[in-house]
Amino acid sequence: MQDWTGTLLLTVENKRGKTVSSNVYFQGALKVMRPIYHDNFGKACYYILNPGGGYLDGDTYKLNITLKEYAQLTLTTQSATKVYKTPHKLAYQETEIFLDKGSHLEYIPDPLIAYEHARYKQKNIIHMDKEATLICSDILTPGWSPTGNQFSYDLLQLITKIYMDKELIVYDHLRLTPNDQKLDNIGSMEGFSHLGSMIVVGPKTNDELLDKLYKSIKGSSGDYEIGFSSLSVPGLSIRILSNSTQLIEEILTKCHNIINYEWFNTHVNFLRKY
Repeated sequence: MQDWTGTLLLTVENKRGKTVSSNVYFQGALKVMRPIYHDNFGKACYYILNPGGGYLDGDTYKLNITLKEYAQLTLTTQSATKVYKTPHKLAYQETEIFLDKGSHLEYIPDPLIAYEHARYKQKNIIHMDKEATLICSDILTPGWSPTGNQFSYDLLQLITKIYMDKELIVYDHLRLTPNDQKLDNIGSMEGFSHLGSMIVVGPKTNDELLDKLYKSIKGSSGDYEIGFSSLSVPGLSIRILSNSTQLIEEILTKCHNIINYEWFNTHVNFLRKY
């Protein structure tokens, strides 16, 4: 049995229209705050905390999140995930998520910041019912380096697997190794330093939604590149390249707002702490 640096177990359920926790457990360098209810729709918002302040050499984290039928949850972090130098063993985080029928999860963590000689691997495994909905995002940001090199980290590896009724529907594998790749070239980071991703899965996804997202982003100012892709099931993925964390957050929030309004007639609540 692996000795994790931090573990978090969270199960939520719908009770008379309000999402409440039925099981909460955390240990080590992971904690979760009491839920916040931003509106009158019963959706719970939980903030994950890392009391250690950052991910260090050999740190390992395990999260297990379960949404029972018709539960609605927004899951985010208290601050950016900072990965520092890992000279001997990479930092690792594994998250397993279970979404029952009619549940809705928004997993919107703060940006991941990788500093000089950081090595980090993240694995997200999601099991969802065909009537569940999912919105999850990641933003990768290079940390400050004394040499001024914008790609001073050694490894960033993010793996996302989504299963619907036990069938693999999404496999997204992003691996950035600046020492082996010329990340500023065409075909990799295209001259940009920051990367944002969003995966959306839900039965209400259609071509009309894609068109609305494209038109809303078309007028955004700033230097960036963006791509939209449809999934094999009702869903889509978004990838953004830029040199600004704030610009990526702005674009992803705009997309998130449109999706929430189209699906639930609600708006996105401001989650950031700064």
